[in-house]
Amino acid sequence: FGTSTTKIIIFILFGTLQQAGNLMKMMSRRLSFASALVAAILLLGTTVRGFSTTGNVGRIQTRPNFQQHAFSVESSQSISTSWLNKDKNIVDTNSNKINLVKKVFKNRLLHKVAFAFCAIAMTQIPAVSHAAKKAAVVAAPIEHLHTGQKIANFFRTFGIPDLGVLAIISALPVVELRGAVPVGVWMGYPISTVLPICVLGNMAPIVPLLFLLRNEKLKNLMSPVLKRAEKKASGLGVGSIQKQWSSLAAFVGIPLPGTGAWTGAMGAFLLGMPTALALSSIFTGVVSAGLIMSALTLAGKKGGIVALAALFAFTFQQFSSSGDGEDKQDFLEADPYWDQKTVPTNTYKNKTPYVGKVVSTKRMVGPKATGETCHIIIDHEGKYNYWEGQSMGVMPPGLRENGKPQKVRLYSIASSRYGDDMTGKTGSLCVRRATYWDPEMKADDPAKKGVCSNFLCDTVPGDDVMMTGPTGKVMLMPEEDPNTDYIMVATGTGIAPYRGFVRRLFVEKTPAAEAYKGQAWLFLGVANSDALLYDDEWQD
Repeated sequence: FGTSTTKIIIFILFGTLQQAGNLMKMMSRRLSFASALVAAILLLGTTVRGFSTTGNVGRIQTRPNFQQHAFSVESSQSISTSWLNKDKNIVDTNSNKINLVKKVFKNRLLHKVAFAFCAIAMTQIPAVSHAAKKAAVVAAPIEHLHTGQKIANFFRTFGIPDLGVLAIISALPVVELRGAVPVGVWMGYPISTVLPICVLGNMAPIVPLLFLLRNEKLKNLMSPVLKRAEKKASGLGVGSIQKQWSSLAAFVGIPLPGTGAWTGAMGAFLLGMPTALALSSIFTGVVSAGLIMSALTLAGKKGGIVALAALFAFTFQQFSSSGDGEDKQDFLEADPYWDQKTVPTNTYKNKTPYVGKVVSTKRMVGPKATGETCHIIIDHEGKYNYWEGQSMGVMPPGLRENGKPQKVRLYSIASSRYGDDMTGKTGSLCVRRATYWDPEMKADDPAKKGVCSNFLCDTVPGDDVMMTGPTGKVMLMPEEDPNTDYIMVATGTGIAPYRGFVRRLFVEKTPAAEAYKGQAWLFLGVANSDALLYDDEWQD
C-alpha cells in the first residue's frame, strides 16, 4: 500500500486511532470527515474482532505522547517495535517494512483490515461545499450577553437573589439604572418591579456620596474624576435656583454616557448646589432615565423617542417659566440707570446685621495654586441691595480674646446687583483662605489663620452669614457716558469687583449693556495657571 498506508495499518492495529485519522486526511483531501469517521469505526471494529478470533492478544500498551508511542503484543510470535524512535532501526528500511507487512497478512486479521480499507475507498465522495455544510448543520443558538448581563451573572455566582443583583447593578457607577433596567427585563421580572428597584438602587450611593465628598482626603483622592465631572456639569450652576434644579434633572435624566446620578452628584457638589436641592433634582432625573429606559426596552426606539420628547418638553417648560423675569434685568435700575444719587449704602450696621444664608461654596483654583480661593454665593432674599463696585461687610461668629464680638471684614462683591442667578436675591464673594506657614513647624499654624476668610471658605449650604453694608462709592462705574473705556487691573481676589462690571456690561441684559459702546480691558495677575480665577467665564 505504500509507506503512508503501512503506517496507517500499524497505528490502527495498536489503538492510535487519532494518528491514523490524521494520516488518512493527508492521503486524501477529498475524503469527508463523516466518511472517514464511519470507515475508522468499521476498521476498529474489524480489528478488535480480528484480535479476538486469533486469541493472540495478551496486552496492548499505549502512551499519549506521539513521539514515544510503542506497542507490545505477547503471542507465539512476539513483535516489539517503535516507529518514531530513530535510534532503534528495527524497521528502518523498505525491505523490513515489506517483510513486516507479509507477516501481518498471514493472519486472518489482515484480510479484514484490507476489506475495511476497501470500504473506505468506496465511500470517498467529493468534498461538500462550504455553503452546503453550513445549510446542513443547524448550530445551537448562542446567547450574546451585554455588559449588564455579564455583571448580573457574576453576582449570581455569590448566591445573591436576582432583585438584590439588580439593585447592586443600579448602584454601580457607569452602568447605573440605564444598564440595570434591561437586565431586569432579561431576568423575567415585570417592569413594575424592575423600575422601583433600579431607582432605589441608583439613589442609594448618592446620599452618602454628597456628604463624603466634603472630606478633603477623599476629594484629593478623587480629584481626576471630580475634574471630569466638573467639566461635564459646568453649566448646571448658571441661573436661578429653579433653573439649576431643572438643568441638573435633565442632565441626569438623559441616559447617555457621561451623564447619570454619579456625575450629577459630583457636579452639583463642586458647583456648591444645596444638598436638598441636588438630591431632589437627581431623584427626578433618575426616575426620568428609568422611564426612558423602560420605554426603550419594552417599546424599542419609538418608545424611547416619545419618552425623550416628554423629558425635553418638561425641561423646556421649566427653563421658559424660570426665565420669564430674566429676559431683561432692569428691576434694580435707577432712573436713569446711570444716576448714582440712589446708591444704597450702610443699609445694615454692626449692631443690626442682616443674616443671609449660604447657597454654595466652591473652590475655584487647581491643586498647584498658591493657596485656596473660594466663590461663595449668599442668599439675601432681595433685602440686601447693592451696586457693582461696592463691598460687603461680614461678621464672623465667635468672640475675640477680649470677649467682644468679632470685627467686620470688608469683601468686594464679586457679582452684579442681580446676583449670579440674576434674580436680585443673591450676592457673591471671592475669598482667599488666609493661612500662616510656620517655618519651624513646617506646617500651617492654626492659631494664626485668618478668622473670617477661613469661616467663609468652610461654609456649607444653609450656614448663616451676618452681613453689614453695603459700603463704598469709589469703585462705582461711570455709566453716564456709554463710550467710556475701562482698564481694569487686578491681582488675585482683587478681580472681584471687575467680575461684576463685566457681567453687567457683557452678560446680563441691562440698560447699561444695551447702551455701552466702549472697550473694556482686564488684566489679572496670578502665580500660575492653576490660580486663574473665573477663567471659564472669561473664555466664554
